[in-house]
Amino acid sequence: MVSQEVSQTSARLLIEVGGAVQGVGFRPFVYRLARRLRLGGSVLNSGGGVVIDIEGNPGAVQEFVTDLEREAPSAAVIASVEVRHLEPSGESRFVILESTRGPERSAAVLPDRALCDACRREILDPADRRAGYPFTNCVDCGPRFTILRAIPYDRPSTTMARFIMCEACRREYEDPEDRRFHAQPNACSRCGPRLEFRAAAGQPGQGAPLHRAAALIRGGGILALKGLGGFQLLVDAREGEAVRRLRLRKHREEKPFAVMFPSLLAVRTCCAVDPYEEALLVGPASPIVLLRPDAEGRIAREVSGASPYIGALLPTTPLHLLLLGALGFPVVATSGNRSDEAIVTDNDEALARLGGIADGFLWHDREIARPCDDSVVRVLGNRATVLRRARGYAPLPIPVRRALPRVLALGAHLKNAIAIAAGRQVVIGQHIGDLDTEEAREAFRRSIEDLSRLHGFSPEIVACDLHPDYFPTRHAESLGLPVIRIQHHQAHVASCAADNDLEGAYLGVAWDGTGYGLDGTIWGGEFLLWDGRDFRRVARLRPFHLPGGDAAVRDGRRSAFGLLHQIPGGAERAPLGLDEPDRAILARLVERGINAPLTSSAGRLFDAVAAIAGVAQRSRFEGQAAMSLEAAIGAGRGGDAYPLPLREEEILEIDWRPLVEAVVDDASRGRPAAEIALRFHNALAEAIVAVARRVGCGRVVLSGGVFQNGYLSERARVLLEQERFEAYTHRRVPPNDGGIALGQAVLAAVSS
Repeated sequence: MVSQEVSQTSARLLIEVGGAVQGVGFRPFVYRLARRLRLGGSVLNSGGGVVIDIEGNPGAVQEFVTDLEREAPSAAVIASVEVRHLEPSGESRFVILESTRGPERSAAVLPDRALCDACRREILDPADRRAGYPFTNCVDCGPRFTILRAIPYDRPSTTMARFIMCEACRREYEDPEDRRFHAQPNACSRCGPRLEFRAAAGQPGQGAPLHRAAALIRGGGILALKGLGGFQLLVDAREGEAVRRLRLRKHREEKPFAVMFPSLLAVRTCCAVDPYEEALLVGPASPIVLLRPDAEGRIAREVSGASPYIGALLPTTPLHLLLLGALGFPVVATSGNRSDEAIVTDNDEALARLGGIADGFLWHDREIARPCDDSVVRVLGNRATVLRRARGYAPLPIPVRRALPRVLALGAHLKNAIAIAAGRQVVIGQHIGDLDTEEAREAFRRSIEDLSRLHGFSPEIVACDLHPDYFPTRHAESLGLPVIRIQHHQAHVASCAADNDLEGAYLGVAWDGTGYGLDGTIWGGEFLLWDGRDFRRVARLRPFHLPGGDAAVRDGRRSAFGLLHQIPGGAERAPLGLDEPDRAILARLVERGINAPLTSSAGRLFDAVAAIAGVAQRSRFEGQAAMSLEAAIGAGRGGDAYPLPLREEEILEIDWRPLVEAVVDDASRGRPAAEIALRFHNALAEAIVAVARRVGCGRVVLSGGVFQNGYLSERARVLLEQERFEAYTHRRVPPNDGGIALGQAVLAAVSS
């Protein structure tokens, strides 16, 4: 709360508000507050946020300053309030001025916001002038980030600039008492964007576009729909044949699809939903929320594939609301692209790239300024953890305590998201994805250019991963700027520390699938002690060979074989389903060290245990085996743990050999997979506590893709806190590689 003393006569203050304060109705709020207190002056958007010149009775000015933060719009995120005294000018009127622009554009951009209740009621009211209008919005909801071309956020700086408001919309826009006062995307059916339906070959047709689109989906067809941040592919989620056809055309074999439900009640008919998950589903971000299925037969099994979860979301825009209302049943809602390609945003591009997938197109004439996929969130331990940061969350900045140089952080090769840092904030761009294709790499380059242009940003330093073959590393080297290479797991834990606003020493636990280590091996089961200046690797999982290298990522039996080869007779006793020729080949790879790199990866340990226990021997998508192993626990909690001792080697090592021997014995004797999975997870959580106890640092940070696992994260947190450690997990940025850029930016500041 800001508190400023003012003089006893007339008082005048210049107040600069930074943060996400544009596009949330902040200027109208300031206008109404000033009018209520009978103060004069002005308010405007600037490149740095909102600037307020306020003047009048000293007591009223003091009340204005107090109420500014206390009563601000709920969507606003105030990062700073700077107050300066000015000489009074005698101004008694209060006005909203035209925005100003400058070279420095530090104002935070607000993410797109899901449809609000007030707009929903208007759309569904036959008597309302916006009844059935699919682009209805107000200051509390609608597009922001995906229509913005430049800061400050004003209509001429958006893709709505070409739509001239009709008289009725103009009156709303100019009325300080209306909730559409300065709502930049404001429009109606007379003056705003319009829908169009096209057949697969691109020909326009007769009939209402929305009704034709609904009929296509009812008939088992695949619809390409232009959403807020790009095209989506929609199909009836109840019809297995339709979903299989989508998988075939999209080249997505088994990775789960998200499901959009018509209502929260419809979600509850298929999934278990707790209050925390419900709040996410209906909140302003309205992400995809990972839920446990609660009933059989309502959603085709082809939708989730091998995943034990349903990625559920509700209609996020008026267009989705109207379409799902016309259908009355859930639909698959997946990104409009072929697997590993960038999401499509343009109508002509959609015809060219999605023509072989979709049976029809429902699009509109409002341009998308930049692609932005749906966010994915999971509730872990009664708190939301973002797994994919995009619509609804990006590009809100993460405030940091120390001033940072102008760093461009390029993130990881997988689950890529970039970040820019200047001053005391890091702006993380939207999720790009894996950079294995040229289309994805072009989206990566555009994201750098777009975020830099939007914020008037010119980097002094480039931060990237240590891995020499990652595409972001090669791109960093091409920019002609000083390059700082940050070790992958150090970036992970630094990201989590920044996400929790931690300063000073902490023990970082970085567990994931793959990361290039400082010694040239594959890390992934690391304990890194930060002393405020540098990292020291204090513990790890015992290394083992990965026969076949990258092939082991998809075949957990290979990881299992690498582990079992260190246990006398282990490879022969474990039920892996490998024939003798296969075992002989894998044995030669391990013994000769050819195409069998050493790793300390916790992710590969999960794969191996899943294979031995018979839960999942192969993975069609990243993390599938680990996800299945967690799901195998079911409702089980607590109880026994497998032995997982610490050994004193060069550094502390968690010795998995007794654990793996016990898993082999239990699997061979037919012990239920649920019990094996539970004892395995308990062992890992207890090992984290054991290392923390030996190291003696009071704060423990958990990061890396393994900590997307709800049971492990919560079990480790509870056990740590029972031992009086402070445990920290991710909140606003993903624990997976999607959060790496934040850690890179923070560590680059220390290294520069």
